Amino acid sequence: MTIANETIRVEDDRTGVALNTIKRAFLDNLFYIQGKSPESASLNDCYMALAYTVRDRLLSRWLNAQKTYREQNVKTVGYLSAEFLMGPHLGNNLINLGLFDTVEKAMLALGLPLKKLLEQEEEPGLGNGGLGRLAACFLDSLATLDIPAIGYGIRYEFGIFDQVINDGWQVEITDKWLRKGNPWEIARIEDSVAVRFGGHTVSGIGKDGKYESEWVAQDVIMGIPYDTPVLGYDTNTASTLRLWKSEAFESFDFHSFNQGNYYGAVNDKVSSENISKVLYPNDEQISGKELRLKQQYFFVSCSLQDAIRSHIARKNNIKTFHQKWALQLNDTHPAIAIAELMRLLLDEWHLDWDDSWNITTHTFGYTNHTLMPEALERWSVELFGRLLPRHLELIYEINRRFIDKIQKQFPKDSAKVSRMSMIDESGERYIRMAHLACVGSHSINGVAALHSKLIMKNLLHDFHDMWPEKFSNKTNGVTPRRWIVLNNPLLTQLISNKIGTEWIHRLDDLKQLEKFVDDKSFREEWRKCRQQVKMLLVTDIERKCNIKVNPDSIFDVQVKRMHEYKRQHLNVMHIVTLYNRLLRDTKTKIVPRTFIFGGKAAPGYLTAKLMIKLINSVKNVVNSDPRVNKILKVVFIPDFNVTNSQLVYPAADLSEQISTAGKEASGTGNMKFMMNGALTIGTLDGANIEILEEAGDENFFLFGLRAEEVQRMKETKYNPKEYYHSDIELRECIDLILSGHFSHGDKNLFKPLVDSLMNYDPYMLMADYRHYINCQQRVSDAFLDQDNWTRMSILNVARSGKFSSDRTIHEYCKEIWNVAPVEVVVPPYHSATTNDSKFFV
Repeated sequence: MTIANETIRVEDDRTGVALNTIKRAFLDNLFYIQGKSPESASLNDCYMALAYTVRDRLLSRWLNAQKTYREQNVKTVGYLSAEFLMGPHLGNNLINLGLFDTVEKAMLALGLPLKKLLEQEEEPGLGNGGLGRLAACFLDSLATLDIPAIGYGIRYEFGIFDQVINDGWQVEITDKWLRKGNPWEIARIEDSVAVRFGGHTVSGIGKDGKYESEWVAQDVIMGIPYDTPVLGYDTNTASTLRLWKSEAFESFDFHSFNQGNYYGAVNDKVSSENISKVLYPNDEQISGKELRLKQQYFFVSCSLQDAIRSHIARKNNIKTFHQKWALQLNDTHPAIAIAELMRLLLDEWHLDWDDSWNITTHTFGYTNHTLMPEALERWSVELFGRLLPRHLELIYEINRRFIDKIQKQFPKDSAKVSRMSMIDESGERYIRMAHLACVGSHSINGVAALHSKLIMKNLLHDFHDMWPEKFSNKTNGVTPRRWIVLNNPLLTQLISNKIGTEWIHRLDDLKQLEKFVDDKSFREEWRKCRQQVKMLLVTDIERKCNIKVNPDSIFDVQVKRMHEYKRQHLNVMHIVTLYNRLLRDTKTKIVPRTFIFGGKAAPGYLTAKLMIKLINSVKNVVNSDPRVNKILKVVFIPDFNVTNSQLVYPAADLSEQISTAGKEASGTGNMKFMMNGALTIGTLDGANIEILEEAGDENFFLFGLRAEEVQRMKETKYNPKEYYHSDIELRECIDLILSGHFSHGDKNLFKPLVDSLMNYDPYMLMADYRHYINCQQRVSDAFLDQDNWTRMSILNVARSGKFSSDRTIHEYCKEIWNVAPVEVVVPPYHSATTNDSKFFV
């Protein structure tokens, strides 16, 4: 519109980005979607209205991306993962849209602090930790790099439990993340698919003279897709996260109801919806194992049917499926996809075996995430055959053909057959899902250099002997958009003021910071910035935990899933050692430290839950003892998740990455700490090795046994008691814990932990204790020189570029998936109801 030679821009409320347009759109959504006026609206109403306002601005990008992919018939990445730990959507979407500041001002003009609205969002707890968070980072990077992609998973009604600490113990509370609604998802009811379970197979010779097998299923359930757009940073590309919800084929049985069987009338609905009810049931009982297998098959079958439907809708031939889809298995949870794709191609599309197997093996890639054989998924043949009889037949046939190949390639090594077979027949017969994944995929990768080396050398060495060309390393990464830009705006501003903002796209650009490391004024700015960030965490800890901590102390942080191999109890042993030193002589010079813990234990993992109790028991004693509590403080942050991590990673001085060498696949928390300026104390394990290589020896605190030393000591009858008897401080530490000092005189409470350390110590805490204590002294000495510590902090950030998930995804695209970026162009907005709209119904 033009008035008196002046052009006035009139924006649409759905897509406009001007401050007044955002305000108007927000008020419209509050009124027309939430049905509230400003006077009657709750904070949650306001959050929902703002979420819908932001989602409107995603939709044109998202729908145009899908349209572009259809029209250009592009190759698509399908990321199959049982977990997607996305974190809150609102803040991340505002960053990627470039609207954070504008929206903050718009809300403030309406009297609504954006921070308050961000706090209203329920975090979708659809993952246990690193595996699900990695998947979320990958979706962010896929969209940012303009790669056509879709994430496939499960829409768990109840995510990972909320953790409450009661008398020092973890208590699990149901995570009702959907109770107030989810404004980011859209249900696609018409894209529902049917999934079968149970029954039996009927085999015979078909009309063409070939063998056929028909699956006569006992149960059929529906998979309902819920789509969430995942926007890339500063791009028009938005990927799709498609999560499947299970529902009964028929929700209500009138016949049973009329017979007076009221429970039976809704029984199918209840049992069907259980499949997507909760994240990872406890699988110690057979019912838990059955439900977990059902979950895995359910989302895999839904996803493959969906991918094939999309492929055919683009007028492709089923025989070119592998040319248009690259499907990545995120660990062994989705490995049943290999047998399911074979079933679909053989039974539904009537291809022959060779064509089906060629398509399958060229479609899948397999990412391994563990070095512990016991963590590789396997299912009893009896359970598997009862739930998936047709798939058991197919796995037997795949295995038979595979064994023939082993015998031809290694005729003199008969033991290889039993080691590599997909069926473990050493006792009760089990299906080895990792072996199925290795045989049915064209690529197998680890997630850190050491991890990949060890799976080739140890865990999967027979498969590496057979197919060395399949194996590669793809070191994990994390998205800098969430883990720096959103979580640490003060550091983001400081960096951008010096080197511009391109580093958000290309994290390697952070290397430009190195030229400022000798600039005294820049180091001072850096130090002040970090102190401000630490003060934010100080305030948060006092509010949530009622603990006052010293912002000038070393913030020594270990936040991760609770597990013995991650060795949170080694960290506790350091605290107890310092405590003992101060009790012996209160004038002992110890640099003040605040030890910050966070993490959840699996509900059935009793030792990990006892470790949480130990941390909290030591915390209570240390924090209440006036002889030490001016020097030492211990904090346990309950319910640690993406939301609660937002202030922790930026504020850490020291990142504890102290797992037993050879046990951690990669780790990604170590990368988040490094990107935010923390220094690492760690073993040569997982991605620590590459962090050490990038940061430099002088900017990393290294301690502990190497992986080969751990293995060698275990092979030569390692005796942990020798360390107990030869190290007086270790002995005093163990004895104090066992004495009941931290457990109100109860000498039995922590006895299981101590007995394990003294008699078995499978994760080598006793062997690494002295190395760790001495290394921590080096940390304290270094922290006293604040100017040099700041220099090391700057260099850690400057050299963290390798650990962007953008780099990881680029490597997958080039070396495994063979996919290229596709530009998405969003035309100027016009109403969806204009005359040139075309419908295809």
